[in-house]
Amino acid sequence: MAGTEATVFVIDDDELVRFALGRQLGSAGWRTRAYGSGEEFLEDYSPEWAGCLLLDVNLPSLGGLELHRVLSDTGCSLPVIFLTGYGDIDMGVQAMKSGAFDFLTKPWEEERLFHAVGEAIQADLRSRERQDELGITRDAYARLTPREREVCELVATGLLNKQVAYRLGVTEKTVKVHRARVMRKMGVESLAELVHLVEQMGLGLARTEDPQRWSNSPT
Repeated sequence: MAGTEATVFVIDDDELVRFALGRQLGSAGWRTRAYGSGEEFLEDYSPEWAGCLLLDVNLPSLGGLELHRVLSDTGCSLPVIFLTGYGDIDMGVQAMKSGAFDFLTKPWEEERLFHAVGEAIQADLRSRERQDELGITRDAYARLTPREREVCELVATGLLNKQVAYRLGVTEKTVKVHRARVMRKMGVESLAELVHLVEQMGLGLARTEDPQRWSNSPT
């Protein structure tokens, strides 16, 4: 199994193309795994795989563009580099609009291939790092009490402690205690860091301040 090690997944119905790509990429130090059809890849696919796809557009049965849509619908985030032997501009535009990372024509230039693969793998690794960080943030947020979550989200909108206290019907001292606990549990030392984490999770800042919303609150 490819596991979490970065791998270049080659999907092409031409055995010679699969062999050539595997040999070329292998000589440059990349790990490869080859498939003769989209169906074969889907049967073997694991969400834990990291790396990128080198995907032939003109696959029999399940075409490359259709396979890309299927993978996108299932949440697959592997960057896709399309390959085609026809160099059709419209097909390339369609591929890029569908979210492809790059589009190469056969015969490919080695330098262009290596550059595209290297960039795609780095993009995937960065994306996975961000997802790991988000998972840690969500775990920390889940450990907050319901009241601490309310304070967290309201503070992240830019409200002062006294305004949060008014909103929640508690004392300012209580808000300060909850705020300190939130900062500690979320592993941040500044409001800016907390706002960044809340933005990452898509929470709180959707309720940004309306100048009239807090008109009756203490200033």
